[in-house]
Amino acid sequence: MPDWQMLNRADHAALRLSRRIDTPRHFAQIVADEFLKAAPYYPILFTKHPETGAFYAGVVMGLEPGRNLLSADGALRDYRPADLERQGFFIAEGQVVIDREHAAFAKDEGAALFEATGEATPALKRVQQALHTLDQGLAATDAFIRRLLDHWLLEPIDVAMQFDNGQSVQLDGLYTISLDALHALPDEAVLALFRAGDLQLAYAQTTSVRHLRTLGRIHNDRLAAAQ
Repeated sequence: MPDWQMLNRADHAALRLSRRIDTPRHFAQIVADEFLKAAPYYPILFTKHPETGAFYAGVVMGLEPGRNLLSADGALRDYRPADLERQGFFIAEGQVVIDREHAAFAKDEGAALFEATGEATPALKRVQQALHTLDQGLAATDAFIRRLLDHWLLEPIDVAMQFDNGQSVQLDGLYTISLDALHALPDEAVLALFRAGDLQLAYAQTTSVRHLRTLGRIHNDRLAAAQ
């Protein structure tokens, strides 16, 4: 069961935060402001929330649940999405709350959250920035996705991979932006998307899909190494 506590120096001065907890995460939600930071490293795709059916964006880091193909020693080597950076931390009624039972809070390793002076350490500042990124970015990302849907720009993407040992993987429920549909829009619609900053995000997302091949290669190499 989660152990929710309001973050404060008096109770959590000795708490240490580990970043080596990314291995089980094969998918992480991102907001629109992260697209340009994430696109050089991860496939960005859209999926639907299982309960609400609402679309959201995320990065794919593995081909099966519980296995991150891009982490090394438990941590990502490149851009770390805010959803991962803030693991164990939440916002409740405007205050930072932690789940003391979360794996992010290491017992014998990791970085302190508070300086001796009581100020936030760089580790905690990264978490605070991640929480801010998500808090400010979720609504803007929902609006971006609504504009895509208004123009029928999202389409399912078929991700089927066959590996040298005969294993196959099929990723379902993922969507990408259709460049064909985008390029077929009337000029006034394209101009509106451009002025909203959507075109830059659309091209970053569609270009990032090429990283699926990287994930497939890594998965194939690990299967071969395990034989």
